[in-house]
Amino acid sequence: MGIFGIAILILAIVLLFSVVKIVPQGREFTVERFGKYTKTLTPGIHLLTPFVEKIGRRMNMMEQVLDVPQQEVITRDNAVVKVDGIVFIQVMNAAAAAYRVDDLQYAIAQLCMTNLRTVVGSMELDEVLSQRDSINTRLLQVIDAATEPWGVKANRIEIKDLTPPADITNAMARQMKAERERRAVVTEADGEKQAAITRAEGAKQAAILESEGRKEAAFRDAEAREREAEAEAKATAMVSEAIARGDVNAINYFVAQKYVEAFSALATSPQQKTVIVPAEMGALVGSIAGIGELVGLARDGGRQPSAPPRPPQAQPPARPISTASAPPAQPRPPRRPTGVPPTE
Repeated sequence: MGIFGIAILILAIVLLFSVVKIVPQGREFTVERFGKYTKTLTPGIHLLTPFVEKIGRRMNMMEQVLDVPQQEVITRDNAVVKVDGIVFIQVMNAAAAAYRVDDLQYAIAQLCMTNLRTVVGSMELDEVLSQRDSINTRLLQVIDAATEPWGVKANRIEIKDLTPPADITNAMARQMKAERERRAVVTEADGEKQAAITRAEGAKQAAILESEGRKEAAFRDAEAREREAEAEAKATAMVSEAIARGDVNAINYFVAQKYVEAFSALATSPQQKTVIVPAEMGALVGSIAGIGELVGLARDGGRQPSAPPRPPQAQPPARPISTASAPPAQPRPPRRPTGVPPTE
């Protein structure tokens, strides 16, 4: 093979590489015929017309991340903050992205910077620091509408860093500390309030229960006194009926009971000067007999007997309450018990 053959072989290889084009996945190539765009090659193998068609632009169709440079922005309340961000874009039309804008990535970065200044400059510092999502949404709408003629889709925009001045940062730290202390004081006050309310409710319930207890006790005491008064009235009525029928034992029992109660009260008296004089049972029985005779006289209508009654000291006991417990009267005159008036 001579020189001519070698030249033909080299020409064939060059021709083959210029005619056969392989487009990788995630890329698209534009084809130009005599410098004019004609078509776009999708991923795969393609054949071009030799010496007429050639590859114009090789476009990346995958999603790309562009860095937005940091810049200083003045907010609406004249605070200077440093802001930067990132933007996620994807080429949707290779021909438009290749021929409608020069240096696509630089154009998108500058577009993001200018719109970032516009959006942040229309807000106050507190809004900028607390409403990043709102800033991202507004920026995305503006950038997506601006890049649509370029065949580019803006998928997402994020504020990466937002740095206020040092003095504002210190003021914000003090404000946050004061707010935390205020919340602590309010929480403590609320706790004390709830505790006081709980204690008051407990005291109220205790007072109500105590009042109900006193009410129930008073009701029970009144009922007991009523029952006692009924029993006393019933006993008095029975004694009165017995006296009216001429039964002397009833009046003897009634007087003896009062006599014993009087001695019991004297015995239990708290006074230290009280002197209890022991009484003889014979004198007690004699007094009861004398009282019985007086009652008999009253029943007979005040008629005087033919002979004056003997004094109780000389009479034997007239039917005492219990003959087994009361001994017979002695011949000697009995002593008059304390608190009982002498019979005439």
